[in-house]
Amino acid sequence: QVQLVESGGGEVLSGNSLRLSCAASGRAFDDSFMAWFRQSPGKARQFVAGVASSGGYTYYADSVRGRFTASRDNAKGRMYLQMTSLKPEDTASYFCAAKRGDMDSESSRYDYWGQGTQVTVTS
Repeated sequence: QVQLVESGGGEVLSGNSLRLSCAASGRAFDDSFMAWFRQSPGKARQFVAGVASSGGYTYYADSVRGRFTASRDNAKGRMYLQMTSLKPEDTASYFCAAKRGDMDSESSRYDYWGQGTQVTVTS
């Protein structure tokens, strides 16, 4: 069992940065593949970035590669998403998620979800 709580969202101007945090509890966190998804009204939940259980491998959607950096600190039970050069199209609710096994960009394959944090980027 893994419980997830996101924080760090807010409203920023285009070009600025934000760092999201996901606090995880539960013994399964260290063994879980962790990911960030985002969802805008009327759109499907979209994979943004993922971090392998060891933290050694990261994965990104093409739309954020080079601007976002995902990381995790297993000792603290935290995952992060550093977002730079934000654009209005990055506006969405951002969710952290956990699953057993390997990387997957399909949201339906994730076992645990946080409640989400809103990111709004204005031009």
